[in-house]
Amino acid sequence: MMRAVRVDLSCRPVPDGWWELVAPLLPVFKSRPQDGGTAPVDERAAFASVVYVLTSGCTWQHLPGEFGVSPATAHRRSTAWTKVGVWRRLHRAVLDELRARSTGRRRSWTRRVCGRKGGR
Repeated sequence: MMRAVRVDLSCRPVPDGWWELVAPLLPVFKSRPQDGGTAPVDERAAFASVVYVLTSGCTWQHLPGEFGVSPATAHRRSTAWTKVGVWRRLHRAVLDELRARSTGRRRSWTRRVCGRKGGR
């Protein structure tokens, strides 16, 4: 008989280095006041669950329970983050990080990505 192994999925799609970049960009969520509020959710687990759904093709309803976040909560967070521009700010932060890493080199990172003719 095989034993079940508990896996912390929040670290797989969002490694520590990425989380350091993402964490400051996420808005603070407060418990919802209906019926006494909801239990707080680990932000890294919520972010990882959204990343998992967006990158795996999994539907919200089939989000693995190992994330510790309900499908409804993950979907609400994704929607809220989209409305406040988290994905746009994250994209900018990644580009800034790439630019910082390439400082001092003759060719810019945009030329490396796009090529000489601007990506044609």
